[in-house]
Amino acid sequence: MSTSPKTLYILYNADGSILGKLKYGYRKLKSSPDCEPTCAACDITHGGLSLSETPAWTAAKKEIEASGDLKVVQWHRDEVSPALKEFLTANQIKYPTVIIEQNEGDFRQIVSNTDLAAFKGDARAFVEQLKEQGLMKQRTSASL
Repeated sequence: MSTSPKTLYILYNADGSILGKLKYGYRKLKSSPDCEPTCAACDITHGGLSLSETPAWTAAKKEIEASGDLKVVQWHRDEVSPALKEFLTANQIKYPTVIIEQNEGDFRQIVSNTDLAAFKGDARAFVEQLKEQGLMKQRTSASL
């Protein structure tokens, strides 16, 4: 009997609308103390201001999903489901963040906003963190 993969939510500190993208670009370029902080998750997946995912993130996401354990979902603040939004609010979790849903409605934060920032945009470091937490099966090249 196979089990369905857990969902790994990468939640951005930005809105997905055109206006949201413009506001994020302004925040990224302005980067002043009175401005909302930029998004470390965006730095990992899109290299900051790009609308396209970086090749490093594309490879990392493929590796994460190839492990068979995790399905990656990337959401902006305005795309988060009501159940997940309720979890974030109840636990005072700040964006950006990474949340795992092991079973329907069973959420747990696995990477905080400060941890994401510590990766400094390095998708490989993010994958290694998932492995260290035991969230990805270790596979050999022969099993891929």
